[in-house]
Amino acid sequence: MANVVDVANKEAKGTDKKFTVVFVLGGPGSGKGTQCAKIVQHFGYTHLSAGDLLREEIKSGSENGTMIQNMIKEGKLVPSEVTVKLLQRAMNESGNDKFLIDGFPRNEENRVAFESV
Repeated sequence: MANVVDVANKEAKGTDKKFTVVFVLGGPGSGKGTQCAKIVQHFGYTHLSAGDLLREEIKSGSENGTMIQNMIKEGKLVPSEVTVKLLQRAMNESGNDKFLIDGFPRNEENRVAFESV
């Protein structure tokens, strides 16, 4: 159900900040949200939903949000780099170093893009 990856993120100060990331995978209705809520409550992780981050960006009215909305309307997948940047920003802004990410990665390209950050 999950894959743990340690990700090093270079902060502006030049120090390494280590993140623990668990990708929560499963089909619709499989209990991802339920399990994430329990892990957040008991172990202090921050739960990030790729879909929620994309929807928030669309609602922001930003140029990036408009591009995401247009791609979704056209039935296209949002580029991995866009989703990774949204996840990265949310991780940096959270103040936590442990994350549950659901709805991502959706394919091998997504995984490679995330690990390249």
